[in-house]
Amino acid sequence: MRITRFALVGATCAVVTNVAIILLVRVGLGSVTATVLTFVPVLLLGYALHAAFTFRRAHSGVSFGRYTLAMAANFPITVGAIYLLCDVLKIPVSIAAPATTLLIFLWNYLSGSWAFSVAPLRRPAAPRD
Repeated sequence: MRITRFALVGATCAVVTNVAIILLVRVGLGSVTATVLTFVPVLLLGYALHAAFTFRRAHSGVSFGRYTLAMAANFPITVGAIYLLCDVLKIPVSIAAPATTLLIFLWNYLSGSWAFSVAPLRRPAAPRD
């Protein structure tokens, strides 16, 4: 099921992101700098895994551009959702943070589907004699 494959890739990217940010901060970088430096490697990892495993599509410039835009939108969406839920609607952060995580998961799934909707399907490997 594609949603399961998507969740596995998303979890992998989340773990890699968190480990990288923690390590970069421990060696002296600021958290914002560490987050920015982590973006491109995790973007490439996520794109490769989603293309091959989740959506089973060939790589293309259009799908990579769309995927990059979708992933770059995560931060402002997260900040906006937390602000709206906590500061405007006065919802406790213990509810707002998980709700925002769910929102980002849904956003990533929908935007990932959009990103890969233009890429050609992967062709099965030719049988070997």
